[in-house]
Amino acid sequence: MKDILDKLAERRAQARLGGGEKRVEAQHKRGKLTARERIELLLDHGSFEEFDMFVQHRSTDFGMEKQKIPGDGVVTGWGTINGRTVFLFSKDFTVFGGSLSEAHAQKIVKVQDMALKMRAPIIGIFDAGGARIQEGVAALGGYGEVFRRNVMASGVIPQISVIMGPCAGGDVYSPAMTDFIFMVRDTSYMFVTGPDVVKTVTNEVVTAEELGGAKVHTTKSSIADGAFENDVEAILQIRRLLDFLPANNIEGVPEIESFDDVDRLDMSLDTLIPDNPNKPYDMGELIRRVVDEGDFFEIQAAYARNIMTGFGRIEGRTVGFVA
Repeated sequence: MKDILDKLAERRAQARLGGGEKRVEAQHKRGKLTARERIELLLDHGSFEEFDMFVQHRSTDFGMEKQKIPGDGVVTGWGTINGRTVFLFSKDFTVFGGSLSEAHAQKIVKVQDMALKMRAPIIGIFDAGGARIQEGVAALGGYGEVFRRNVMASGVIPQISVIMGPCAGGDVYSPAMTDFIFMVRDTSYMFVTGPDVVKTVTNEVVTAEELGGAKVHTTKSSIADGAFENDVEAILQIRRLLDFLPANNIEGVPEIESFDDVDRLDMSLDTLIPDNPNKPYDMGELIRRVVDEGDFFEIQAAYARNIMTGFGRIEGRTVGFVA
């Protein structure tokens, strides 16, 4: 029995290494965390329960039968964020560039189905270049299953996508159908096809940043709801956002004990709004003065600067703001 347990522990250690130490080191050199490090940071300590750790692809074309890595490029499972259940998947760039295969898609579909059945939020952490080209139609069919569940879950459970690498193809189509999309500045990109394809097809030279960087998607296209400086900040802000959101479309908004006295007076509000209606004032300051503990989570802060939207709390209950 001990031999079996030792072999299991060895296989788990191998699976946790992903694509190997060299690729993990390369990931860190790019200023990015690995798939498992992101999960560790996102979820409450010790709460992660992983599914399908040893799943491998079944492709035999183009010599793929000689390249098999446990997990097949995505880590899936469930855990808690501040005690609330969430399901998630995290693409592993160190394994085949995080590309999606048939088996990889089945892992994501399984966790999507479980999230929908449990009526719990689902978070996708994307760091991949789309479908695994060696599997062709099988991989693209896998994306079709993922998209279908994005549509089924829409309006039922919160779906949050975090773009944390150079993502293309299906790995941006799927996030585009989710409720919230967040990016990391300088290391994450969203485009249908990359700069090389654009150059080949249209003969236009464009950089990855110009084509699909965080600045483009937060200021011009409005596809992304926010951009953060690095992986750590992005993940901590996702934890914060989850505290504002209901678990599903039936449960009410979360209530968090507030230490902000409901009867307090804020004398600065008397002078914040000017007597002259033609004079501008800081709407963000007004909202932060009103909400509990000044905690306001703004959505799409860099886009359409003449309007503000986001979440705050009043008497401990989440409210939405349009200002």
